[in-house]
Amino acid sequence: MYALVDCNNFYASCERVFQPHLNNKPIAILSNNDGCVISRSDEAKELGLPMGAPAFKYKSFFAEKSIHVFSSNYPLYGDMSTRVMNILRQFTPLVEHYSIDEAFLKFDVDKATDYTSVGKQIKERVFKWTGMPISIGIARTKALTKVANKIAKKYKDRTNGVYVIDAEEKRIKALRWIAIESVWGIGRGHSKRLQSKGVKTAFDFTLLSDVWVRSEMGVTGLRLKKDLEGQPTLELENDVTAPKKAIATTRSFEYTYSNLDNLKERISTFAGSCAEKLRKQHSSCNFMYVFLKSDRHKADEEQHRGGLLVTLPYPTDSSLTLVKYAVNAVEGIYKYGIKYKKAGVIVSGLVPTNARQLDMFLEEDPKHHSLMKIIDGINNKYGTLKIKIANQDLKRTWKMRQEHLSPRYTTNIDEIIRVK
Repeated sequence: MYALVDCNNFYASCERVFQPHLNNKPIAILSNNDGCVISRSDEAKELGLPMGAPAFKYKSFFAEKSIHVFSSNYPLYGDMSTRVMNILRQFTPLVEHYSIDEAFLKFDVDKATDYTSVGKQIKERVFKWTGMPISIGIARTKALTKVANKIAKKYKDRTNGVYVIDAEEKRIKALRWIAIESVWGIGRGHSKRLQSKGVKTAFDFTLLSDVWVRSEMGVTGLRLKKDLEGQPTLELENDVTAPKKAIATTRSFEYTYSNLDNLKERISTFAGSCAEKLRKQHSSCNFMYVFLKSDRHKADEEQHRGGLLVTLPYPTDSSLTLVKYAVNAVEGIYKYGIKYKKAGVIVSGLVPTNARQLDMFLEEDPKHHSLMKIIDGINNKYGTLKIKIANQDLKRTWKMRQEHLSPRYTTNIDEIIRVK
């Protein structure tokens, strides 16, 4: 059996754990630089606050409806997520950390197990130890746990936040209840195609022939159909240590920049960050993409978006090498007079550092490897970015606009909650 554990209104719930006076009050969480709404409590949804609402356009709405607004507090949210995941592993070692607020669990099949009781135990322990409210859906496949979880959330008074699909009649009833566009794995394109064929619910989808689903939606679509039929095809992905296939550092600036030197400094920092991430997973990259973007929200200003793909002469994880090529790329992208709001560096074509292909004529300075090892060691010991590349601003760290930021209660000793 599988279970899907989903934290309810996760970002808002994290704020409520340490500020209980916000319980039952409308809450909105903003994106980087306080740009737009990325999370809402149920109370804020009922007031009509849409997802993605630009914060600057909704200031009066927030005030009028008494909505409590917070900047994204990623250190707090990440730590609370880790705490929840560690509790889940006490019930089974097979846990797939699906997202910051969701996880799939897999249990050994035991006909005598009362999974409703197991779900309630998980729910009660997570809430008691972290204060985080969760919903749990349990079924024989991952796709069905998604459906069961939606039912647990929708009818929380009847289900107490836990719903188990453990019988054929419950599976059919659940699939007839959920609309096809709400099914996990059915995107907008497939949803429209299926609706034109008369498929309105998940149950209708399971009645289609395997041949048609395979031809129109590929192997992934067929696996989803089998999963909804109760035949497990989507396995647990619990290898969280698998190296990433691409690494990115992209940021929106607190203010716009039109000066080339400022942009070079920012891109140097982003390239150095990518290099550090590469070294952490023991990878080297073959390609690097650098981009600049102006502020699209300021229609009265001249707009420009540009990017450049750099093919590196050899696989590298060196901050010195990546910064050098990133700065050269910025010089080729930059357009005089444009006010840039966002920039980024993405490295790809990753290979294991200890197995990278060597070139007979081109080779990176072997001293780079030892130097990077020393820099990483010092930064890990004394704090991030104690040592920087020379063309980075030594007194400057990237800072988002966070006018509504709550304390980092669990990750910063100076901001820990005080009990009186």
